[in-house]
Amino acid sequence: MKRILLIEDNEMSRDMLSRRLKRRGYGVLTAGDGEEGVRLAQETLPDLVLMDLGLPVLDGWGACRKLKNDEATRDIPVIAITAHAMAGDEARAREVGCDDFDTKPVDLTRLLSKIETLLRRKDAAH
Repeated sequence: MKRILLIEDNEMSRDMLSRRLKRRGYGVLTAGDGEEGVRLAQETLPDLVLMDLGLPVLDGWGACRKLKNDEATRDIPVIAITAHAMAGDEARAREVGCDDFDTKPVDLTRLLSKIETLLRRKDAAH
């Protein structure tokens, strides 16, 4: 079973998306802020990270940068997710190391397609 770490500070969004991913057969770990998310990623080495960008303590930009600068977690694909997509946000997310970008409200079909593509790419590389 592939494990996804969902880093999302909004409890309702986190619970809803977590349940939907579990129904699709994924193991789901959750964190409510960027610092907790980075620590959990380093401890558990999930197969993929879904990263809200507007996080407390350490925002998604900084959390992604930390994951991509750590040898143990740099190859874990990260999908940035934001409700406030501004011009340039996708480019900035990719600059800090995010592998893909999606917007809220989450379109589950679109997000699952991105997740599956990145997991296949990761499996092929190993």
